[in-house]
Amino acid sequence: MTKTQAKERIQKLRQEINYHRYLYHVLDRAEISDAANDSLKHELATLEDEFPDLVTPDSPTQRVGGRALTKFKKVPHRERMLSLNDCFSPDELRAWEERLLRIDPKVECRYFAELKVDGFAISLEYQDGVLARASTRGDGLIGEDVTENVRTVESAPLLLMRDFSKVTRTSDEIKKIFEEFPRVRRAVRVLPRHLEMRGEIYMTRSAFAAVNREQKKNNLPVYANPRNIAAGSIRQLDPKIAAARRLDFLAYDLVTELGQETHEEEHLIAKVLGFKTVEMAEVCASVDEVIAFWRKVGEKREALPYLIDGVVVQLNRGRDFKRLGIAGKAPRAAIAFKFAAAEATTILRDIIVQIGRTGVLTPVAVMDPVNIGGVTVSRATLHNQDEIRRLGVKIGDTVIVERAGDVIPAVKSILRRLRPKNAKPFSMPRVCPICGSKVVRKQQATSDKRQDLSVAYYCTNSQCAAVQHEMLYHFVSKKAFDIQGLGPKIVDVLLDQGLIRDAADFFTLKKEDVEILERFGEKSADNLIRSIAEKKSIAVARFIYALGIPHVGEETAIELAAHFGSVEKLASASSDDLQKIKDIGGVVATSIVEWFKSARNRELLKKLERAGVYPLKEKAAVVPQTLRGNIFVLTGILASLTRDQAKEKIRARGGDVSGSVSKKTTYLVLGEEPGSKLEAAKRLGVKTISEKEFLALIG
Repeated sequence: MTKTQAKERIQKLRQEINYHRYLYHVLDRAEISDAANDSLKHELATLEDEFPDLVTPDSPTQRVGGRALTKFKKVPHRERMLSLNDCFSPDELRAWEERLLRIDPKVECRYFAELKVDGFAISLEYQDGVLARASTRGDGLIGEDVTENVRTVESAPLLLMRDFSKVTRTSDEIKKIFEEFPRVRRAVRVLPRHLEMRGEIYMTRSAFAAVNREQKKNNLPVYANPRNIAAGSIRQLDPKIAAARRLDFLAYDLVTELGQETHEEEHLIAKVLGFKTVEMAEVCASVDEVIAFWRKVGEKREALPYLIDGVVVQLNRGRDFKRLGIAGKAPRAAIAFKFAAAEATTILRDIIVQIGRTGVLTPVAVMDPVNIGGVTVSRATLHNQDEIRRLGVKIGDTVIVERAGDVIPAVKSILRRLRPKNAKPFSMPRVCPICGSKVVRKQQATSDKRQDLSVAYYCTNSQCAAVQHEMLYHFVSKKAFDIQGLGPKIVDVLLDQGLIRDAADFFTLKKEDVEILERFGEKSADNLIRSIAEKKSIAVARFIYALGIPHVGEETAIELAAHFGSVEKLASASSDDLQKIKDIGGVVATSIVEWFKSARNRELLKKLERAGVYPLKEKAAVVPQTLRGNIFVLTGILASLTRDQAKEKIRARGGDVSGSVSKKTTYLVLGEEPGSKLEAAKRLGVKTISEKEFLALIG
């Protein structure tokens, strides 16, 4: 893969990961499996390792999660809650050890390996030995206070065990710990007033089965997996719900300094203080021992009382762990050694065709339902005709389906020896299955700005109902007009009732049009009309993205808005004008020009204008261009302004912003917790400045 190709792939991966991370960590929902999400993150981390100068501070690999919800009180963490990088094979684990030794050849490569329980990260804070606060991870810096719900989890101690003046009063297990680990005994003799323990809230397989039995008994839908129930229970406003779910807590990280020198001692201290810790854990003298432990765990995985997705491996000695520090979102000295992504076999019963907003026809496999990693799967993407040909798949085949890397599952391969005699080949339709219009085969760009091409099949009817529906879904989506209350189901109702024909019609809807519809009343109709009216003024970049121009994604829309400043100027631009913009090539430029040439699209723009929809023009620079010719790179957390605000100030003064350090970089601006860019700047002799110096520079 070339650097240009890698850059484009990295941009797409970041957008996809950020979306699913927000669903998973903030809203407690998931559209894809953990295995699929892990695969996306793993691909991104691998590409960034290969092209380190493409790493930017806003990459998902450099931060932990999303924003805390407002329905719970937000609370700051005394020490940042981090996540872990992943690896999926013994070779990748060995490569991780090699990286540690390159950074610090003196580290002692003895490891503590433990089960990675599939749960929900929680921080427990104790004041004078009593549980004072429980908080979620949030964005790593600020979480949510869920103390009342965690109090219902019996395995989370409300009162720490503290009186060890007489060892004879303790259990035989604790006696043995005290005899073998004198530092543990000293650590718990006099506890500090404040103590913080972190771990995982989870649900056992038996508790999960019991909840689903109750769901079935009450004719309610069953849950897909224990992790979502655990997270959802802790996020309920009513603690009674959490109490009814039979949740558990496992401690794995002692944040408070009690004199411990190894991670093994942290686990033992947790056990002595009354916390449940993971049963399968080992101190390993080498990577080979870690791999042996990982394989042993894999063999026993299905017999465990809870779900796991791998093992956590970290340097056992605390001073080595701290000395290696943090890289972005994760400590360097720890890694999640994951099991392979889940997959299963099933029978492919049919292949149907879906139509996207640009008219592209995508084949989708319809299969016998099969459970993959706790999720029932009955459809999987086949991507395109070329992929079907590569797989050699036929209707009736037994297929291997995997959940790794796609928003929906993908057909990985077929088992030819199981093919029935009546298996049928598939070919793309010659006419659109929705409107009956002619289907044509032509090239398309494979991503937002990339100029790599693939072959796709298109419906030639721009008025096709399927295309119209998808275009309208896109127009009101989060990154476009972001109209609250206008989800796909409501859009479908408005179309079916003849209240809208195109995007401009949204802005001419009246309250009386909406309140008579099913599921609407006077108040909900009022809210929807108000939401629509509030979005009549919108940033140029969002407006351009909302138009759904083929090959124009969010990043391209931002660049077009910055370059032209208005939709009118963009509409009159030639292909040559467009290709002067960085990363826009002939395919994308031609697509933009053709879109604005279309009489139907020009009429849509006029209708939007008549409806009072006005893109806010980009303001021209009104400040002295004092930074012209200077290239800035930002790293770490800025205290006085956001990263986007800093970039705006630099660009307003004529400067440029880059995501990676190079010899051309003028300044590296250092925020708190700077990442690997600082090392790159030192190596290349690039000048570094503090946030205070940066603020002085921009006046």
